[in-house]
Amino acid sequence: MFSKPAVWLSVFTLLVSLWAEVGRASAQTPGPEVTPFIAINEPVVVLQHVRVIDGTGAPVRDDQSVVITNGRITAVGPAASTPAPAGARTLIYVGYTVIPGLVGMHDHLFYTASISVQRGADGRIGEPGLIVNEVPYTGPRLYLAGGVTTLRTTGSVEPYTDLKVKRRIDAGLMPGPGIEATAPYLEGNGTFAAQLHELDGPDDARRLVDYWTAEGMTSFKAYMNITRDELVAATSQAHKHHLKLTGHLCSVTWPEAIAAGIDDFEHGPVFTDTELIADKRPDVCPPGKAQLESWQNVEIESPRVRALIANLVAHHVAVTSTLPVFELSVMGRPPIQARVLDAMSPGARESYLTSRAAVSSVGSTVALPEATLRKEMQFELAFAKAGGLLLAGPDPTGLGGVLPGFGDQREIELLVEAGFTPVEAIQVATQNGSHFLGREDQIGTLSPGKRADIVVIKGDPVKSIAEIENVEIVFKDGVGYDSRKLIESVRGQVGIR
Repeated sequence: MFSKPAVWLSVFTLLVSLWAEVGRASAQTPGPEVTPFIAINEPVVVLQHVRVIDGTGAPVRDDQSVVITNGRITAVGPAASTPAPAGARTLIYVGYTVIPGLVGMHDHLFYTASISVQRGADGRIGEPGLIVNEVPYTGPRLYLAGGVTTLRTTGSVEPYTDLKVKRRIDAGLMPGPGIEATAPYLEGNGTFAAQLHELDGPDDARRLVDYWTAEGMTSFKAYMNITRDELVAATSQAHKHHLKLTGHLCSVTWPEAIAAGIDDFEHGPVFTDTELIADKRPDVCPPGKAQLESWQNVEIESPRVRALIANLVAHHVAVTSTLPVFELSVMGRPPIQARVLDAMSPGARESYLTSRAAVSSVGSTVALPEATLRKEMQFELAFAKAGGLLLAGPDPTGLGGVLPGFGDQREIELLVEAGFTPVEAIQVATQNGSHFLGREDQIGTLSPGKRADIVVIKGDPVKSIAEIENVEIVFKDGVGYDSRKLIESVRGQVGIR
């Protein structure tokens, strides 16, 4: 298998991708695990008198009609001049807002359900390292309930589970978003995680890229201990298959990775770029919080940071914002929500609350200064204003308080806190992701011809971004799913299922 020419693997990948698209579009008979959550499933549907945020960054439009025909958007216009087609099911949504389905760009199908249990009294995690829980049942349901209609898994620990979930969703056998599946992490020597393979050189990196491409993965992620040579090999091999590679880096600095041809960075530089560390050793991830400390006294307007932003923009390298996972480590944040705790399994809830208490205790050594989170927010705003492609995703890891779906909504709220307007934040979470995935002609905005992936929100998130949480119906391919029923179906199970 590994000796197949790259061209045949590329053709195979293209055929798999086309097959998945056809399968998703043609799944017209939902299975018995999907039908209980369907609220609307007619050939022609009209959403009347809605407020439209179309995902392009354009101004909000009030009193609009959105026409859905056979899973596609066929019209968006003023309610007074956009008539309902004959036989359409007309739904009146006065006071409601519609936005495109969210495109989650750091949305794992696993979750840190027991982080406080795994840490010893000294804060260390014992052998064989951190273990995370796959959530193939609860994760897809919560993502869809939160308005996510397309997601990138951005690293997998159970790759065959992720691929099976993707294919079952595409076949209409389980509820969930369309999935762009990312291969297992490309990690180097010295990982802290029990479930990750450690590369033994560039040839191993190329081998794994070829293998997982043939298995159906559509993107790759480099991790903290990868070497520069391994990164160059993996990136080059991914590009031969016309696939992209992102990275949560540490051993390799951002400028080094840009030179290697990387396509995207996860989490932002304040948390993952080690270029500012004075004694940084090549191909070695510095211990502790060295990278955070190195960014502590650097101004975002400084020439060095401006040069980094210019370098990113010039090489068309995206950055994925994952503010919710870092907010967990800031004292007193985020606000505790009953819906989040109710969704967790009892063990996951106890683990999260224990970790939260440790962060919030007086003199905590594990708490993250709020100024660090603010600096990352400032960078992301400056990067976007400079023309950089900012993506969005929650990353349901860390201390365990970020859940699928709910975390995607929180990411939008935090982008607004960072200085983006609500319209801009929604654009980051919708159109920007579709652009990076090369699927702008299908998803990401509300315009005729696109898939009818639409989120119906009670209220106006422009006036109060917290209303982004008031999701009632999520259309995926023109089928409307009941958000509340999806959430209720996973109550008490996130972390064990």
